[in-house]
Amino acid sequence: MRKIREVLRLKWGLDLGDHDIAASCKLSPSTVWEYVRRARLAGLGWPLPEDLDDEQLETKLFPPLPASGVERIEPDWAYVQQERKRKGVTLLLLWEEYITQNPHGYSYVTFTVKYREWKQGTDVTLRQEHKAGEKLFVDYAGQTISLTNPETGEKVVAQIFVATLGASNYTYCEATSSQGLVDWLGSHRRTLEFLGGCPQIIVPDNLKSGVKSPSYYEPELNTAYAEFAQHYGIAVIPARVRKPRDKAKVETGVQIVERQILAPLRNRTFFSLAEANQAIHTLLEELNHKPFQKLLGSRRSVFEALDRPALSPLPAEPYVLAEWKKAKVNLDYHLEVDGHYYSVPYQHARAQVDVRLTHNTVEVYLKGKRIAAHRKVPEAIQYRGRHTTVTEHMPKAHQRHAEWTPQRLILWAQKIGEHTAKVFEEIMARRPHPEQGFRSCLGIMRLGKSYGNERLEAACKRACHFRAFSHQSVQSILQKRLDTEPLPETNKEKEHNSGSNSPTLHTNVRGAAYYNG
Repeated sequence: MRKIREVLRLKWGLDLGDHDIAASCKLSPSTVWEYVRRARLAGLGWPLPEDLDDEQLETKLFPPLPASGVERIEPDWAYVQQERKRKGVTLLLLWEEYITQNPHGYSYVTFTVKYREWKQGTDVTLRQEHKAGEKLFVDYAGQTISLTNPETGEKVVAQIFVATLGASNYTYCEATSSQGLVDWLGSHRRTLEFLGGCPQIIVPDNLKSGVKSPSYYEPELNTAYAEFAQHYGIAVIPARVRKPRDKAKVETGVQIVERQILAPLRNRTFFSLAEANQAIHTLLEELNHKPFQKLLGSRRSVFEALDRPALSPLPAEPYVLAEWKKAKVNLDYHLEVDGHYYSVPYQHARAQVDVRLTHNTVEVYLKGKRIAAHRKVPEAIQYRGRHTTVTEHMPKAHQRHAEWTPQRLILWAQKIGEHTAKVFEEIMARRPHPEQGFRSCLGIMRLGKSYGNERLEAACKRACHFRAFSHQSVQSILQKRLDTEPLPETNKEKEHNSGSNSPTLHTNVRGAAYYNG
């Protein structure tokens, strides 16, 4: 009766609206409206008479029905319990529906008292009120299932993931390879697809795959788990540490799964996860269709009536599983992921960053902002130690260097002369990779700016004569002005001058055509 007095005070004493009164008194607006309506019918006003006690107030608002000698019909309390889970359905509304069908039934107060007595006599799991579509409880079973390698006979253990909806007890379970992040989020995604929608809240245990910091007051979610929740528009509220009642629903679900699914499969031999899950899902279907012992219907029928209409729709695209890692950018503005190196803008060299990894992509974030994205390189041995570099990530000086290719260097050298081109070809041919000779070739190009192209060609001719194919040799020739002196003739040159005029060919001279590829 205290709440009714407060409703009347706020309504007539402060002239508040029904919605404001409902928020203040933790009631539904329809209940507020009904209390006020009944008070008006009883001729009450505000303030209430000082001598009006709670029993008298109850009699005025909910007058007892005249005795008729007709036996009162007992309400269907299981139905009342089920309907209470629907949003906006109050005991007052259910009593009005009951009294409409049974005019000589119980008064409202007796109705509520008997309902509470009935609830105390049912299973303890019913004592927690769960609204339709509100909470999904998830955890791993304590029992596992064995998988046998058909070739070696070796056995490995598979984990059992269990999810239970609060209102209907509708259950999903599956076997996974581990309790790691990939399997954890994968099981969540398949659970939502099994339900065909999203609840408002997921309540996990403080498993490390989901909860990074299991604080009693402010548990911190794993980054990937938080991203999963954002994608599906779900709130994740982990169960409090050492508070078993927070997850009583899923613990009961785990117990039922162990008894009705895992126990019947204990003597079966499974050779793969797919085979085990096929057997699990067959028994899961039977479990969800099995009638309740003390309530109406089954998990499936209650799910269809209560939870399914209240679930939010799934997003258009399923969540793409992502793993997050911490990394430090090296001085060369690359960071290492699985042995391969990916570039970021050079301004972020030495920065501590977050790396988001999916099956196909590598994304780099700095303070929540994405600064780089790459297609993920396969985790094969031939890619380890190699670099993936975006030109725009490089400083301007490095970009200019990166623009050079063996073909372009040879073409530039040919404009100076055939001997300069030959020096370039030999420098790159003598390296395991032509790119390793770029610096020497670029250094020779700068010599042309200092000494002129004519002298550079003469110096390269002398370098070819003595087979001194290096930047240092060409520079020394120019510094000592040896390019102005005549070349000594060798015996081979004498034979060449007296014989054929065709140029000397040898295996080390590849020619410009070699670098077109």
